[in-house]
Amino acid sequence: MNISKNTVVKMHYSVMDKDGNAIDSSFDNEPLEFIIGTGFLIPGLETALIDKKEGDTFTAEVPAAEGYGERHDGLMQAVPKSMFEGMEIEPGMQFRATTDEGEQTVIIIEIQDEDVVIDGNHPLSGIDLTFDVEVLGVREATPEELEHGHIHKEGGCCASNEDCCD
Repeated sequence: MNISKNTVVKMHYSVMDKDGNAIDSSFDNEPLEFIIGTGFLIPGLETALIDKKEGDTFTAEVPAAEGYGERHDGLMQAVPKSMFEGMEIEPGMQFRATTDEGEQTVIIIEIQDEDVVIDGNHPLSGIDLTFDVEVLGVREATPEELEHGHIHKEGGCCASNEDCCD
């Protein structure tokens, strides 16, 4: 069976930046399993999977625009240090912030005298990525999985989390 919209894909992957630095890998852990077409993957990787089948291995070059997007300077800003009063903060820490577009993860980039510079860009935005992929399995998603928008483990709907489909 070829991978297409509404199929469940089970795969291993590793991802590197353009300089060959390893970013993430599933090869030493559990494989990734998801439904194609639900927005679970970045667009460039999902497109590269279309028409592949179980047993295929391939490399996909995903430009930033088809990955986590380009960086936007407007998502960086300085906020008063007082917003973090009582907290020990340092560069690299991540927080959830409420914005005009809803909840967003921000990362502390720099701590200045009275300000903290935060960045709302995804950490991988602006980075071209290379994925090495091994397709372990492909199957049709069940009607229930399609209705819920995610795969179901053996034992029924969300067997590992009874409340996930409420």
